[in-house]
Parts: sequence; C-alpha cells; structure tokens
Amino acid sequence: MATTTTRSEKLDLRLTPDAKRTLQTAAAAANRSVSDFVLESALERAAEALPDRTRFRLSEEKWVEFQALLDAEPRSNPRLADLLRRPGFFDSSST
Repeated sequence: MATTTTRSEKLDLRLTPDAKRTLQTAAAAANRSVSDFVLESALERAAEALPDRTRFRLSEEKWVEFQALLDAEPRSNPRLADLLRRPGFFDSSST
C-alpha cells in the first residue's frame, strides 16, 4: 500500500510570461500539472546540489588516514578540561 503525504506548504514564484509559458509547455509535454512538474524538477535539482554538502569522497590513502585519526586516542586539551570544570552560565550560583 502506497503512503501519501498531504501537501500543506505553499511556495509562490514570480516569473516572466515567457518562463511561465515554457513551464506550461514542458509540463504538458510530460503530461503533468505545472505544479507537479515544477516541484519534481526543483526536487531533482536540490538532490543534485546537496550531496557535496552531506557526503565526501576520499582516495584510498586519505580514507586510511581518516580512519586512523578517528581511531586514535583523543589529544589532551588542558584548556578545554579547565573550561568544563568551571560552572556554566546557566549553572545555579547557590551551589
């Protein structure tokens, strides 16, 4: 059974008459409504634009180096340790 999601959000665009005609023609050629055509096209473009912001590729050598850094013991950071020992802004001043 397919799950449907109700469309409850709206996005308004300002465009030229030529741009609107082009979208209407393309939507008709794809046998889709303009709304469906524009939404599908925009989501495809978004999917193309986002991978480099959510994934990265490394060569085998860099991957091994990355894994080694993840597996390494954490470095000592005395300033951070000192900061974590101090009461924070939201800590009660009565303690």
